[in-house]
Amino acid sequence: MMKKELGSVVKVALCVLFVLSLCLLPSCKKSDSGPDEVSQPAPPPATPPAAEPAQEQVAATPAAPKATDAAKTVADAAANAAGLVPFEMELPKPMFVGTPQDTRVPNLEKPLGHARPPFLAPPGTKNLALGKPVTSSDEEPIIGEIDYITDGDMEAADGSYVELGPFVQHVTVDLEAMSEIYAIVVWHYHKQARVYFDVVVQVAEDPDFITNVQTVFNNDIDNSAGFGVGTDKHYSETNEGKLIYVLDKNVKARYVRFYSNGNTSNDLNHYIEAAVFGKPAS
Repeated sequence: MMKKELGSVVKVALCVLFVLSLCLLPSCKKSDSGPDEVSQPAPPPATPPAAEPAQEQVAATPAAPKATDAAKTVADAAANAAGLVPFEMELPKPMFVGTPQDTRVPNLEKPLGHARPPFLAPPGTKNLALGKPVTSSDEEPIIGEIDYITDGDMEAADGSYVELGPFVQHVTVDLEAMSEIYAIVVWHYHKQARVYFDVVVQVAEDPDFITNVQTVFNNDIDNSAGFGVGTDKHYSETNEGKLIYVLDKNVKARYVRFYSNGNTSNDLNHYIEAAVFGKPAS
C-alpha cells in the first residue's frame, strides 16, 4: 500500500516538473536577446547585385602608364631637381619654296616628324649673341653683311642672310665676356631643303682659338675641314635651325666659331643667324 502511494507521488512530481520545464523554455530564449531588445522577424535575404558587364570593369581599371610617359616624368623630375626650366624659342615661319632638292647624303639624321620640344636651361638664360660683333673668314661676302648673323632676324627672306664664298668658311661671334653656354642654334639657309657639309662648331676663350678650345659639334665625315672625323650627323635645314645642346658639357667660353663647306645645292656657304644661349660666367 505504501509503495503504491509513493509511486503515485513520484508520477505526480514528474508531471509537475515536465509542465514547469515547458513554461520556462520560451522565457529562457527571450532573455538571450537582452533586456531592451524586442524580437523581430528576420529580414528576407538580400538580393545579390547583378554582375557588371566585363567591358565596364575593364574600362574602370586605370590604364598602366606608357614607358614614354614614365621616362618623361623621370626627366621632368630630374630637371626640376636641377632647377631647369623649358626655354621657349621664338622661331621664324617655315619657308620652303622652289623645286625640292635631293638631300640624300651619308649619315643623315631622320626628321623628328613634329615640332622640336623646348630645351631645358637655368632660369634667366638668354641669347648672348644678340647684337654682338661677328667676323668671317670671307671678309667680302657675296650677298649680305656679316652683322646679319647676330641681328635677331631668323627669317629666310632676301636681305636676311649672308652668302660666303666656296670651300671651308667660318664666322666667329664674340660674346664680349666669358660666358656659361647651355645651347647653340645656327640657321644656315632654310628657304630650301638643304644639307650643309663639314659643319663644325667650336668655342674658345681667345679670338685665335688657342686657349681652351672645345669642339661641341662636328659632322665632317672625312676630315675635309681638318678638325678630325666627326661623329655628329648631317641634318636638313629647317626654320627651327640646328640645336646644339651643351648644358651637360660645362662649356665656358667667350668666342663661338661656326664652320661649313658648301651644301647639297651649291658650293657656297650661308648664314642667317647664330644664337648662343647662356649666362655671363660668374
